[in-house]
Amino acid sequence: MNRVTSIFSQILQLFPRLEFAALVKHHKAERHARGFTCWGQFVAMLFCQLGRAHSLREICNGLAASEGKLRHLGLPGSPNPSTLSYANGHRPWELYRAVFQQLYARCGELAARGPRKFHFPNKLLLMDSTVVSLCTKLYNWADYTRRKGAVKLHLILDQEGYLPCFAVVTEGKESDIAVGRELVFERNTIVVFDRGYYRYGWWLRLTRCGVFFVTRLKDNAQFLVLHDNPVPEGGVIVKDQVIVMKGQKRSGPDAHFRRIELRDPEAQETVVFVTNHHELEALTITEIYRERWQIELFFKSLKQLLKIKSFVGTSENAVQIQIWTALISMLILRYLKLRASFGWSLSNLVALLRQQLFVHRPLWLWLNEPFQPPPELPAVQLLLWEGRP
Repeated sequence: MNRVTSIFSQILQLFPRLEFAALVKHHKAERHARGFTCWGQFVAMLFCQLGRAHSLREICNGLAASEGKLRHLGLPGSPNPSTLSYANGHRPWELYRAVFQQLYARCGELAARGPRKFHFPNKLLLMDSTVVSLCTKLYNWADYTRRKGAVKLHLILDQEGYLPCFAVVTEGKESDIAVGRELVFERNTIVVFDRGYYRYGWWLRLTRCGVFFVTRLKDNAQFLVLHDNPVPEGGVIVKDQVIVMKGQKRSGPDAHFRRIELRDPEAQETVVFVTNHHELEALTITEIYRERWQIELFFKSLKQLLKIKSFVGTSENAVQIQIWTALISMLILRYLKLRASFGWSLSNLVALLRQQLFVHRPLWLWLNEPFQPPPELPAVQLLLWEGRP
């Protein structure tokens, strides 16, 4: 059992120092560094998220208050606020994106071994975006509206473990479909998205690339019904049709989409879905779209539990670093939740972890038994603490 290093130090073991150093060298992130390393900056910004520090001074003072434990984190001492501010403003944020991708590769292996909600072999991805509001007086580079600044976080959530697997931060005005068109998915992947990605031509391109999609159909969509599939009597599925959009009648069989009409007995309304997957049952298609709610919950958790609604730096680079650190922190939290045998909620895990960051006790033992007292110290250490020879 680990009775030496703090829980924060054990979390940092998810980021091997040699791999981190290789990423720093690749991005030339320490080209003009003078004593303050990229690792120190990373630890400080991760403490900002997990410790929920609200300012540069609070980050630095929080680390300084644990001065005796910083060497276990790989830091010689706490940074100055001005030093951390300069690093956030000038060191490339792309380093944090690379750290995120490396951590996802490690966490994704664990999630893939877990139980599956759906029995089909296809990878299921959930795609959406959220706006992060900024003050125009402080962030004049983040144009959004006349009185409001913003950036937009475009995200893909892997349904296995609900882990974020891809993200890009753009200006607030960037449309969802503009980002979606640039993405490349593996064949046989099922992508779920809302009506912000409503482009028939893009749907056709996904189909020709061997990628499946599930989304909602707009009420004013113009289409022709090619034929009706049989539906069970008395069920919630009202219609299961093969259709072609009026502008794609000459595009061949790839443009033959599937329209599924579901009657929601609770809301007393009809919901219409469209997909290019013709093999799965109609009810399964509706359940797949229902999973899209998980990415809304992810955005809610990201904004409520981590430091992403206010920022400790005003430059675009500093904002990018803080958003990517929040995504890295969310990966850590979901990874810990996956590995723990205790039934954590994400909010409870964040709250208790914040209190335990600098406590010296075994991380995995605490995760599985959070309300058990730590192991008793050896008698020799007790005598020393009592001041006895």
